[in-house]
Amino acid sequence: MLLKNINPGAFLLYFILTYPVIRLYIIIMKTEAQLFKSLADETSLKILWLRSGVEELCVCDIMGVLGITQSKASRHLRHLYHLGWVTDRRDGLWMNYSLCVAPGSPGEKLLNLLKEILAPQAEAQVLRGHLERCLETKRHAECAKSKRLKSSQTSCRQELPGL
Repeated sequence: MLLKNINPGAFLLYFILTYPVIRLYIIIMKTEAQLFKSLADETSLKILWLRSGVEELCVCDIMGVLGITQSKASRHLRHLYHLGWVTDRRDGLWMNYSLCVAPGSPGEKLLNLLKEILAPQAEAQVLRGHLERCLETKRHAECAKSKRLKSSQTSCRQELPGL
């Protein structure tokens, strides 16, 4: 009954004029839904929490702190990358990830809310402490490696005349 009273030309014109708006709305809603879905996954949530406290993290750092495999860490980081939460940078064999949210964006607002909610939580503080210890151990290992490399270069120079 109701459809008999609608002018097909007017309906078509209405649809053509509103379709881009409806389509844009659907795209925006899907994007926002994906952001919230990424926060619903415990591993992704922990990775974002760890990432929010430091400038850049290597996949191996995340593996060490969370006790997960390289493939699981990489899969979650790649998902966060595709959603626009993080960017990546290759350093030799290693991939380093840093947060990448535009100021004033919904992602930044969600990240700030995440920090506010998780900061007082005991488990979040333990994770942050574990990350700090891992990074400190890594710095000491790199420093020791650098000292060993310098001393081996010095000993090579002493053994080879003319250097």
